[in-house]
Amino acid sequence: MAHNVETMAYTGQVPWHGLGKKVPSDLTSDQMLQAAGLDWEVVKTPLYYDSDTEDGVTVKDRFALIRKEDGQYMDTVGANWRPLQNHQAFEFFNDFIMQGDMEMHTAGSLQNGKIVWALAKMKKSYSVVTDDEMQQYMLFVNPHKRGKAIEVRSTDIRVVCNNTMDFALESTSNKRIAVNHNSAWDEDYVKDMLGLAHSASEKYQETAQFLASKSYTQPTLEEFIDSLFPNTGKSDERSKNAHRTLDLVHEQPGAHFAEGSWWQAFNAVTRMTDHEMGRSADSRLTSAWFGQNRTRKAKALNSAVEYAEAA
Repeated sequence: MAHNVETMAYTGQVPWHGLGKKVPSDLTSDQMLQAAGLDWEVVKTPLYYDSDTEDGVTVKDRFALIRKEDGQYMDTVGANWRPLQNHQAFEFFNDFIMQGDMEMHTAGSLQNGKIVWALAKMKKSYSVVTDDEMQQYMLFVNPHKRGKAIEVRSTDIRVVCNNTMDFALESTSNKRIAVNHNSAWDEDYVKDMLGLAHSASEKYQETAQFLASKSYTQPTLEEFIDSLFPNTGKSDERSKNAHRTLDLVHEQPGAHFAEGSWWQAFNAVTRMTDHEMGRSADSRLTSAWFGQNRTRKAKALNSAVEYAEAA
């Protein structure tokens, strides 16, 4: 498995990142948990430092987070930090699966198990323009590390090119539901909050269709892309990534959909971040969902909306 990815499994077609092992479709959440190699638990253990005493001295209010099965160290956490076990995270999907609202799609772990995630395919899709389909997914992120919250968020994927639309407009921050590890996990509360997330997805659909209706000019297109991929060197020349993104405006899969629109321009950015930046597929996955390129796509969306409104 790749450097950042510890384990991963998927159903159906090979996912956009090209990683993982294929498993049968229609798995229950527990079966996906096991297929992805995530059927393990973490425990909090007292943290000690060396001293002249035989057993060492306990560090006050600090605990080591350890994977129970193999002793893998995850992180150092505080006394109030509450682990959410992987099987609890995956149980979140059970009611939705039983009701036929979604099915397990992909699951895996990154950074030696410090970030565990599961992606479920929802029985919802929409078209931005004719034949340009967006498939909706739900992503559950269960981090076993300090400073990272448990997250449930809506993730849309453009079918024609597998670009991930995992971000929120400034006006739709409820697309992401986060629970701090110092708080008790309340599954019912999170499910109630999902109504807000679904409303945010509907808002995103409206925004995508708005972008498809507004045309860019060449100067505004170049300005838009240069701002997202600035040249960090001393020269004023356009950066290599900006050059490539400008090419992708017309070369990307689905470039003919809403040609000349801000939707086409925005998707050139998501194509660049998801499929071409980074040294490997797993580094692109990590950045697209949890890192710098997730932030870049959020900035790109809001910037595209501003340009479209001014068009």
